Amino acid sequence: MRQINHVVGGKTRISTGRSALVFNPATGEEIATVGFADVALIDEVVALARSAAAAWGNATLAQRTSVLFRFRQLLLDHSDELAELITQEHGKTHADALGELSRGIETVEYACGLSEHLKGSFSSQVADGVDVHSLREPVGVIVAVTPFNFPAMVPLWMTSNALAAGNAIIVKPSERDPSTTVRLAELLKEAGLPDGVFSVVHGNADTVMTLITHADIDAVSFVGSTPVAQAIYQAGTAAGKSVQALGGAKNHMVVLPDADLDVAADAAINAGYGSAGERCMAISVVVAVGDIADELVDKIATRTDALRVGPGSDPASDFGPIITGHQRDKIADYVIQAPRHGITVVRDGTDLCSRPGFFIGPSLLDHVTPGTPAYDDEIFGPVLCVVRVEDYAAAVRVVNANRYGNGVAIFTRDGNTARLFTKQVTVGMIGVNVPIPVPVASYSFGGWKDSLFGHAHIYGPEGMGFYTRSKVITTRWPSASESQIDLGFPRSR
Repeated sequence: MRQINHVVGGKTRISTGRSALVFNPATGEEIATVGFADVALIDEVVALARSAAAAWGNATLAQRTSVLFRFRQLLLDHSDELAELITQEHGKTHADALGELSRGIETVEYACGLSEHLKGSFSSQVADGVDVHSLREPVGVIVAVTPFNFPAMVPLWMTSNALAAGNAIIVKPSERDPSTTVRLAELLKEAGLPDGVFSVVHGNADTVMTLITHADIDAVSFVGSTPVAQAIYQAGTAAGKSVQALGGAKNHMVVLPDADLDVAADAAINAGYGSAGERCMAISVVVAVGDIADELVDKIATRTDALRVGPGSDPASDFGPIITGHQRDKIADYVIQAPRHGITVVRDGTDLCSRPGFFIGPSLLDHVTPGTPAYDDEIFGPVLCVVRVEDYAAAVRVVNANRYGNGVAIFTRDGNTARLFTKQVTVGMIGVNVPIPVPVASYSFGGWKDSLFGHAHIYGPEGMGFYTRSKVITTRWPSASESQIDLGFPRSR
């Protein structure tokens, strides 16, 4: 069986301690083992990163840019290979894996403009003979803890800006599908990144806590579930680290009576069931406003019947399996228990759970209400809930009352209502007739409320800001004749 190893100081390091199995979710077969880092290895990798960060942070902007440009090209050259790794260990379709890579490469391209993003400012003659300028310097050593659902995109979101800013970064990928991140490390080395600037260590929750509380770690980036995001934020900040921790979501899609219901139904299918619903930006709740609910549910159900569920390696599959059998069974239980809460099961995908592998079909639940598990919990699977409300104001109340504030979409032909909606909802990312409003790389990704812990959204300008710290220098060059003693507070006039 294949062994997945750590990457430390640019070299492969075999773990002799605890390990976990990696499965092919399309077959349920064990395909690899991944060893966990012990405390001694973590100390070593952090020390190497600290040493490498000093040199990399002093590299010229041109040197850093050239590495990122070469890395971008290598990602393009190896896209199919990387997509195959993602499909094998995660289960998503090859086309979906390529889409993930594309969105990750966008952030590399943004980071390639680092000479513009890292500009400081200068103010001349703020007082007599006094100038002030600012600059941005790297934070130092970053720990990135990444989720299973995007084994390439999220590491690229974090890595691109962190490296551009001059930091060293240690990535702890999900132990469920770690091979893609290891391959990224190999491509970065091939691109010319110095050894020790990018390392990969594997492990579990204990490994994460050891990393994020280590004395020589400066900042932590995390994407995952809300309970873990909150725990990492609390532990990291208590240890004096800067932390950005992105948590879970319950994304709503509000459909108004004037919307094109065919367009809305297509969007609900794409955003609700794509990648088997294992997206933090997946639409999991359709809010049907007014008297359109019956027609809209019928249109979604008809489209659901046409979806093909199968191995991600099969071009005919619309979506693949769930990452583990345990997660599949947990998703199925929401569907099985739904009628006990007054919910109508319009389409039941649990019949596919008997297949070899970790499959579950698309499920559609109607007459869902807040306060039920299917509504309140982040199911993270191909289960689409329909909530019926009387009017626009009720739809806004439903969205704003939810504990999460990650993403939301509205479907309407009325521009004024859409504009009002974007101002009234307490959500970080909003789509108007766009079901998955993931920002392009020149903006930043992140939600509100229980979807984000910390002040900084990920990638884009806020991401670059998180991986740097500002320094302000006030300068005066007096002549010898001006020398004097003055105990007063410095004044600008």
